[in-house]
Amino acid sequence: MIRSLNDIVEELCREESYQAVSHRHSHEVPMPSPEKLSEIVETLRGVLFPGYFGQHDLTPETMRFAVGYALDRVFRALSDQVKRGFCFACSREQVAACTDCEARSQDLTTRFLSRLPHIRAMLAADVQAAFDGDPAAKTPGEAIFCYPSIKALTNYRIAHELHNLNVDVIPRIIGEMAHSQTGIDIHPGARIGGNFFIDHGTGTVIGETCIIGEGVRIYQGVTLGAKSFPKDDMNRLVKGLARHPIVEDDVTIYAGATILGRVTIGKGAVVGGNVWVTQDIPPGARVVQAQRCEITNGETI
Repeated sequence: MIRSLNDIVEELCREESYQAVSHRHSHEVPMPSPEKLSEIVETLRGVLFPGYFGQHDLTPETMRFAVGYALDRVFRALSDQVKRGFCFACSREQVAACTDCEARSQDLTTRFLSRLPHIRAMLAADVQAAFDGDPAAKTPGEAIFCYPSIKALTNYRIAHELHNLNVDVIPRIIGEMAHSQTGIDIHPGARIGGNFFIDHGTGTVIGETCIIGEGVRIYQGVTLGAKSFPKDDMNRLVKGLARHPIVEDDVTIYAGATILGRVTIGKGAVVGGNVWVTQDIPPGARVVQAQRCEITNGETI
């Protein structure tokens, strides 16, 4: 039986129907805006990589004015989004008691902007790692302009600094923007050292409590995930546990490898493609799939 439009509207507007999936503005503050956050990230991308993104005709003489104008816009827009994030995460009772969200959001935005030189230095090292690690890259600029890993890492390094400042929900939105655009899923809580390169990148997953050292290189389809999800006495997942891998300096992880749980991949180790790892790997070790074919008279069996 086909119901009338009026009947459908009535059913969708019943409180028990929408209560679990609806959101009401707290203190008349709207939700964070993915569209506005996208604009903020793209403006910051132009600041971090001047001339590649944003205003393309920059000169040393105009740089100061362009950067100053961009950061003024970012400060005002990001402060508002950070405030919206606080209100999004608060219950209505908490919001009613909040009197300093405006000042707090402005302070955190100022502290975040002070980290931009550090973010740029980390990204410059990531770009160099991409250029040094990929024979197809003709220049570092090609990696900046074309490589999805640099796009994803830019979003990640911005989101990570906001995450470290305990900004609510905004870091996740920024991370998911890159995920949807590149197929690279990096939680902003992960700790990733410098000179990091993801070759190709599609399908890469890096979990919240991962710790990755310096000079690490991974390929597409790598998962650095959790092995299990402990529950409390109420059968709810326990949040915040260290449940993802530690990858030490100069490790290489090839395509399709899956590494699960709080295991340590030792310095300089190599993890082969499509390997499943759930235990520690010592420094310098090589882990590959068992040999399953023989070469006989030049034919693969």
